[in-house]
Amino acid sequence: MNVQKDHIHLVCSIPPKVSISEYMGVLKGKIAIKLFKTYPNLKQKPYWGNHFWSRGYFVSTVGLDEDMIKRYVKYREHHE
Repeated sequence: MNVQKDHIHLVCSIPPKVSISEYMGVLKGKIAIKLFKTYPNLKQKPYWGNHFWSRGYFVSTVGLDEDMIKRYVKYREHHE
């Protein structure tokens, strides 16, 4: 995982029986709940109200180049 100012790069493995949209919904929901409990002031204006994440996300599959993708995510901070 690599956290940037306005986005996050994450490499994860999802079982074939789990849909990507379901996985992302749970992931984003659990993280938002944890952050709002840890930092309750994030719920106040001028911040996000009850919304922490944007509605969208980008997903790409990883095949033979998994190690290359993991290196990209790990060192992305140095390029931005």
